[in-house]
This record gives sequence, structure tokens and C-alpha cells, in this order.
Amino acid sequence: MIKLINFNEISKIKNALRLIYKTKAFIDKYIVVIYNKIVIVRISERKNIMDLNGLTVNFLGDSITEGYGVIEPGNVYHQIIKEKYNLKQVYNYGISGTRIARQTVPSADCPRNDLYFELRSEIMQPSADVIVVFGGTNDYAHGDAAFGTQDSEDVYTFCGAVNSLINKLRRDFPKAKIIFMTPLHRTFETNLSDPDSKILEDYAKAISEICNKRNIDVIDLFKINPLDPEDKELVPDGLHPNDKGHSIMADVIGKELLKI
Repeated sequence: MIKLINFNEISKIKNALRLIYKTKAFIDKYIVVIYNKIVIVRISERKNIMDLNGLTVNFLGDSITEGYGVIEPGNVYHQIIKEKYNLKQVYNYGISGTRIARQTVPSADCPRNDLYFELRSEIMQPSADVIVVFGGTNDYAHGDAAFGTQDSEDVYTFCGAVNSLINKLRRDFPKAKIIFMTPLHRTFETNLSDPDSKILEDYAKAISEICNKRNIDVIDLFKINPLDPEDKELVPDGLHPNDKGHSIMADVIGKELLKI
């Protein structure tokens, strides 16, 4: 027997679905039925919340955001997004080798690697409508910061630095939408990190879980996996996408932004 669920039950299901999709933008035209005690939900449509047209966006990141590996500057993923979605302005705050966490011992061989994300947020465009943070792969690959715990705010640990960065961005950019992106897959990503023997997936999960707990939107590129790091046609060195790779990234990130 098929029957309609009563209004209160529909409300409960609707709230649960909102949590799953992390948005309140549901069209209230859907059918909820019970068939052999199985709840079946059909949603007719899902609205896009974020209208990118005319927005100013700060992109804070590392070498991929900077554009390492791309021949034409206009082919970096955020520049493609700017043109495709008619953004007013895009600011590139990507620096190769940089990490989210601070270091206990300065990097003697490459000091600019120590220009951690929170420090660089000081110079970002203050009137930005959106801030996209894309990092973590260098925290995994090098540096002396411990992994830490997700409830920490110790900036000398990775998890603590993520929390501290969220705090600062919320404080300094109270009107901006803050979005984090998890790292892309890379070659040798299951090698154990120093000093805590973590793999890249641990860093990606930490970003996602911390942001979810703190109501920060996440584009989980590690989970979506838009690029195979073994594909030399798109990621020649196993880490940095080329122009074609950035085109694929831009398509995925743009669509994910529209869902937020």
C-alpha cells in the first residue's frame, strides 16, 4: 500500500535532506511516500543559492592557485571561473610551497614556504564577497607542524591552524562567504607524513570535518577527484595540473560554487 506521509513527517525528512545537501534552497514540490515501510523521496528541483555574477572573490592558496604548471595566466582555474561566471574581480593570493600551519623551525632552504595562509590573509582584498581557501597538500608534504586535533587552535599544528584561519577570516571579513577546498589527489599521497605518519587523505578529511562542524562550506575536491594524478596529459608532474587540467578543475569548482 502506498500512502502520503503526514505533514510533520515530511518536515522531519525535509530538514534531514537539508543537512545532507547543506542548503535550505529546496523547491517545496516533492513527493514523499511509504512503500512497504520504505520512505521514497523525489525532489523535483534544487535551486542554486550563489549567484556568482558581479562578485569579487579572493583565492588564498599554494602553487596550484598561483598557477604553477600553467602556460597562459588566463588558464588558471580561477581566471576561467571569472570569465565563465562573469565575476567582477578575482584576486590571486596563491604562493607556491606555502602551508596552512606555521612552522616551529624556519625553512632555511626556501623561506617563502613559511608565508602561512593566515599571515597572507592580512593583505587580501577587504571588500571581497567570497573567500576560497585551497591548501593542505604542502602541510602534508613538508614542514615540521604536527597534525593536531580538530578541536585545537594551536597554529603550530595543521588542525589548529585551520581553526585559527577560520576564526581570522570570520573576524576580518564578516560579510564574506568563506569556502574551503580540500587538496587534489597527488602521486605518492599514501606516503606517511612527518612527524605524525599521516597520509594526504587525513588532511583532506580534517579540512572537511572541521569546516562541517563550524558551518563553513567545503568543496571536497579530494572526494570528487576531478583529476587523476597519474594522467600525464593533465597533471604532468603528478601534482600540478596544466592548462587542460585547470580547465577541468574550473568546470568542477564552478559547478560546486553554484550549489553553495
